[in-house]
Amino acid sequence: MCQLVESLKLKDGFIQNPAYHQVRLNRSMDELFPGAGTINLEKEIEIPENCTSGIFKVRVLYRRTLEKIEIMPYVFRKIGSLKVVHHQSIDYHLKYAGREVLQELFARRGNCDDIIIVKNGLVTDSFVANLLFFDGEKWFTPTSPLLKGTKRQFLLDQGVISEREIREDEIKNYQKIGLVNAMIGFDEMPVIEVDKVVF
Repeated sequence: MCQLVESLKLKDGFIQNPAYHQVRLNRSMDELFPGAGTINLEKEIEIPENCTSGIFKVRVLYRRTLEKIEIMPYVFRKIGSLKVVHHQSIDYHLKYAGREVLQELFARRGNCDDIIIVKNGLVTDSFVANLLFFDGEKWFTPTSPLLKGTKRQFLLDQGVISEREIREDEIKNYQKIGLVNAMIGFDEMPVIEVDKVVF
C-alpha cells in the first residue's frame, strides 16, 4: 500500500489549521485502513526548540500507523506563469507521498513556472496547489480538484471563495489565478494574470 502524507504549516511554533488536516487524515484512514483507528496529529507532532520562529513544513508520513515526521524550513517558490497540461485519468483524491504522475505533468511546463491540470475538459489543480480564479469581483475554485486541500476547504468555510465548475475554454474569462495550499495562505498566494497562461 502506498505511503500517505499530510503536509502542515508550522508558523512561529504553532501548527496551522490542524483540525482540517485531522479530518482529511481520518477520511483517508477510513477509506484505506477501515478499523485501524487513527493518528492524532497534534499529539504526535513535537515541535523542536529551534522551530519556534519562522515558517516550517511538517511532513507526516503514514500508512496504517505513523511512520515518520519531518520538519524543514519552508521557502516560498516564485510563480509567474502557468502551462495548461492534460491527463484524462489522473486520480489523486488521497494525498499520497508518491507523486510520479504529477511530476510527469509538471515536467511538461516548458518555460512556465507551474501547470494547470485539465482532466476531461475541467480545470483541476496545479502541481502542488489548489487553484483560485478571480472574475473581477469574486474568487472561485474549481468544483473538480484532484485533491480537496485543507486551505481550500478553510477558505470555502469562511466564505472567502466559492466553488464553480471551470472548463479549460473558460479560463480566459477570468482576470487572475491564485494558488493556495496548506503552506500558502490567501493573503500570501502567488497571483498570476491570465495572459500569463500558456495553452
